[in-house]
Amino acid sequence: METDATYCGTVYPWQCDHVGHMNIMWYVGKFDEANWNLFARLGLTPSYLRESGRGMAAVQQTVTYKRELLAGDIVEVRSRLLEIRDKSVRFMHEMRNAETGEIAAVCEFVGVHMDRQARKSTPFAPAIRDAAMRYLEPAMA
Repeated sequence: METDATYCGTVYPWQCDHVGHMNIMWYVGKFDEANWNLFARLGLTPSYLRESGRGMAAVQQTVTYKRELLAGDIVEVRSRLLEIRDKSVRFMHEMRNAETGEIAAVCEFVGVHMDRQARKSTPFAPAIRDAAMRYLEPAMA
């Protein structure tokens, strides 16, 4: 997949909890922002979603926390597409401290493509599937 980050930002003091590190709600929020940048690379842009009446819904999310992030730390998220199915996609985000390179957290998601009016899952358009296939990570041996 592209090596460009899907999210870049910083940890603000108001994002930290009583222990002094970034609160878990902000990890999830930064991963969510990375989701939309990843989706746009696949053609699931805001204009496509609005004009087609489609949407994406997270149905599974697993976060593993590895290192603390503190106020002032610069954060970078890189993403990998792991699997594309008829109506769903599985992908992973890796959040790093951009200064040290240390992995702070990893998140794996399953997202479902949906018809917003019918409130049901629906197949991806061929152009979306084709784009996703180009970004698909090769299977591990």
